Amino acid sequence: MAEEGGRHSVLESRHKALGSDLGDWNGMEVAWDYASNPEDEHDAVRTAAGLFDVSGLRKTFVRGADALAVVDHIITRDMTRIGPGRSAYGPNLTEEGTICDDAIIFNLGGDEYLVVHGSGQCMARLQESAAGKDVTIEFDDDLHDISLQGPKATAFLDQHTPADLAGMGYFHQQETTLFGHPVIISRTGYSGERGYEIFSRAEFITDIWDQIVEKGAPEGIMPCSFTCLDKIRVEAGLLFYPYDMTEANSPWDVGLGWAMSTKGADYRGRDAAMALKGKEKIAVVTLDIDHGEALAGGETLSIDGAEVGVVNSPVYSHRMGKSLALGHVSRGNEAVGTKVQVAGEGVSCSATIAASPIHDPEKTRTHS
Repeated sequence: MAEEGGRHSVLESRHKALGSDLGDWNGMEVAWDYASNPEDEHDAVRTAAGLFDVSGLRKTFVRGADALAVVDHIITRDMTRIGPGRSAYGPNLTEEGTICDDAIIFNLGGDEYLVVHGSGQCMARLQESAAGKDVTIEFDDDLHDISLQGPKATAFLDQHTPADLAGMGYFHQQETTLFGHPVIISRTGYSGERGYEIFSRAEFITDIWDQIVEKGAPEGIMPCSFTCLDKIRVEAGLLFYPYDMTEANSPWDVGLGWAMSTKGADYRGRDAAMALKGKEKIAVVTLDIDHGEALAGGETLSIDGAEVGVVNSPVYSHRMGKSLALGHVSRGNEAVGTKVQVAGEGVSCSATIAASPIHDPEKTRTHS
C-alpha cells in the first residue's frame, strides 16, 4: 500500500516522453497535455480509441463482514442490489444532503469492495462509516487505473485477454489477465464511448500501457491527455467534482436524482437530501456558445440583464465546430433553446442551452 501523500503514477516517464510537463490533480502529477494535438486525441477517442492514465483517482479496498453495510452507507445507490462482478456510480453526501464527492463502488465478491473516487471527501466519510464495524479500509496507490475508450476498444482488447469483453455488460467487471498480466477490467469510463478501465499493479501497468500503445497504433489508438478528457466528457454531459457539482448542490440540483435510492437501509445524508427534493436551486446545462474558442470558465450568464448562472466547464470541440460548456442556471431558465448572454474578462457573447448530452444524446455508444 502506498501512502496518500506524494502520489505518483509509475507511468510518469511515459507521459514525459510524450511531451507532458505534468500537473497536479488529486495529489498526483498527471498528463494535462502531450506534444500531440489534443484534437487528434479527440478524434482517436471518437473513431478508434484513446488511452488515458487515470491513476489519479483514489482507490480504496473495503474488506470484511461489514463491508457491504459500510459501502452501502456512503453512497446513494442500493449496494445490496449490486452483486459480485458489478459496480455502481453515485454521489457521496454530507449530513446536510449535499454532494461532497462521487464514486464508483465495485463488488469484487467475498465481502470485498473497491471504492474509486475523486478529489472530494469520500475517504473521510468512508472512515466515519467504518468506525466500530468489522472491516478493514486500505487506500492502495500501488493499484493503477488506465482507461481505453472508443469504438475500437472492445475488439482490440479482446485479442489480448481471455475475458469476453464483447459480452461484458455496462458497469460490470472481471478479474482476468491482459497481455498475460493480472488485471481487473471494468466496462466503465468517462468519454461518451464504449470503453474499459483497466486496474493493475505498478509492476505490470507500464508493460500493459506500452503494449496498448505499440499494438494499437496501427489501428489509430493513441495516448490521450486530460485536456482531451475534458473535451469528451463535456460533450457527453459528464460532471466533474468540484466544478459541475459542489457541496452547495444537492443531487437533485445537478440531475443525479436517478441515483437517489429509496432503499430501506439508511445512508449518509439520505433524509436531508430527500427533504431537498422539489427545492432545486439550479440546473446543470450544456451551453452552445457563440464564440470561436473555449471560454476561460467563471463567466456569468444573464437573461435580459438579470444574472441567471455561471460557466463551469468550458471546452472547444473541433469535431462539432462549437465552443461548449457545462454551466449552472437558476431553475426556470434551463429549457433547451433558451438564449443567454455570456460575460467575462475579454468576452461578451450569446449562448444557447442545448440538449444534453450534445454527443450521442441517446447514449447508444456507451450502453449498447
